[in-house]
Amino acid sequence: MKSPAAPALPRTKASLLFSLALSLLVSFSATLPRPAAAAAAPTGAKNVLFLIADDLNNMLGAYGDPLARTPHIDKLAARGVRFDRAYCTYPLCGPSRNSMLTGLYPNSTGIQGNSLIFRQTIPEQLSLSQAFRQQGWFAGRIGKLYHYNVPNSVGTAGHDDPASWELAINPAGVDRTEEHAKITTLSPGQFGGTVSWYASPKSDEHHTDAMLAADAEWVLERFAKQRQRPFFLAVGFFRPHTPYVAPKDPYYGYYPREKMRIVPNIKEDQADIPPAGLASYKREQDNMTDDQRRDALQGYYASISFMDAQVGRVVAALDRLGLAESTIIVFTSDHGYHTGEHGLWQKQSVFEESARVPLLIVAPGVSKGKSVAASPVSHLDIFPTLTELAGVKPPANLQGQSLVPLLRDPSATGRGWALTQVNRGPAAAAGKGKGKAAATKSESVGGRFSGYSLRTPRWRYTEWDAGKQGRELYDHDNDPRELTNLATLPAHATTVATLSAQLQAAVKTTFPASGKVPEIIEGTWAPMVVAP
Repeated sequence: MKSPAAPALPRTKASLLFSLALSLLVSFSATLPRPAAAAAAPTGAKNVLFLIADDLNNMLGAYGDPLARTPHIDKLAARGVRFDRAYCTYPLCGPSRNSMLTGLYPNSTGIQGNSLIFRQTIPEQLSLSQAFRQQGWFAGRIGKLYHYNVPNSVGTAGHDDPASWELAINPAGVDRTEEHAKITTLSPGQFGGTVSWYASPKSDEHHTDAMLAADAEWVLERFAKQRQRPFFLAVGFFRPHTPYVAPKDPYYGYYPREKMRIVPNIKEDQADIPPAGLASYKREQDNMTDDQRRDALQGYYASISFMDAQVGRVVAALDRLGLAESTIIVFTSDHGYHTGEHGLWQKQSVFEESARVPLLIVAPGVSKGKSVAASPVSHLDIFPTLTELAGVKPPANLQGQSLVPLLRDPSATGRGWALTQVNRGPAAAAGKGKGKAAATKSESVGGRFSGYSLRTPRWRYTEWDAGKQGRELYDHDNDPRELTNLATLPAHATTVATLSAQLQAAVKTTFPASGKVPEIIEGTWAPMVVAP
């Protein structure tokens, strides 16, 4: 069965007036002269369509999942390069998104918890879309790009960066406005930070992500009519983030409960994992029954398929409007997600399921369809890749590599590794670190410490508090599920020593020149498009 595209969003009189006003705004803004401090985009410059899902792991057809029904993302993967080993820098929404959208590791942004924005630590840093905006591109955001308190902040700007966008649209559907009381949750009254799900009787067009897709389609129509300026349009979907709310028909129907797997042998698996490696575990999961695990997994899959349909709608609009050949497309997620592996659900571990992300890039005239890049890459690499492809001058302090050589030749190696970190200790598990991780390259602060995980083509090697709180080594050639920790076995001592040296060298590159994590600057700041 083909996944349906969301029907057109019905508009009330008030929303029609809003649409007219916003349409005039987009049209007017697209033809405005640039401020004196901003450059004009070069003639024929490429557009960027940046699509990002929330809490999405690699449970997609394009990545080989046997159950996932994701035809639209799969088709998008076939149009460009699929990066098979792409990783976030920090498996939590706020740190990951601030890192990806500044091109800096969390140790350089100072953002290592949620509910924060990089302007509170490094206020003069250019964001990805701001760099495009300053150099003549129209920059717009629809939905979630920086951190939101999901689901409560859906329909607002969340913890956004106003200087990054000329246009920001924040719809809220029934998943936010009507259905909370109907959601099944492991923690009564809580939905975003705990496993929760609901098969909604309402069809696509009533839900937030479908509204995002409809708004994106409408904005693309304006871009097609007003082509004086190239655009950078970011569309941030909220699914499959908890609560896993999606229309029951058809999405829940794609995944019969009896086909939902239960991860076996958890205790045996956990026996060789250091406590820090399992510290993302949540107590409310102790009482989950197998039926609840099946219900939750069904909801997660259904939310992925629902989000996939909305991706399809946006990309179809790009094609229909004749914009595809002039538009670079990126699809990714902020981090991965556990669905029971190692006894864990959700995020904040550095196992493969939590650290790995989908990454698809379609670069007209550069990439070739149906290509697969196997070398490990990082979210950090998106910023320099897009600026090179579009001819935008990037900030000098970016810490990633350009993936353009891998887009041209997917067999290229590039950097050849990716680094993910996460904090442990007081407040860290709740994602409320307020940016104060280890103050320097090696020390712990207030009982808190960092874990760093290095991913090479073959190995995942992890050190907790520089090894003082444990080490992990997994051989992906023989153990892709990371079930056997080899770090303490004498036979692998040489491998551990080699990877430890490589990891420690990599960690040094994650800090700014000062060697210290930037701290939160108290007070407010004035958003500015360009420096005064």
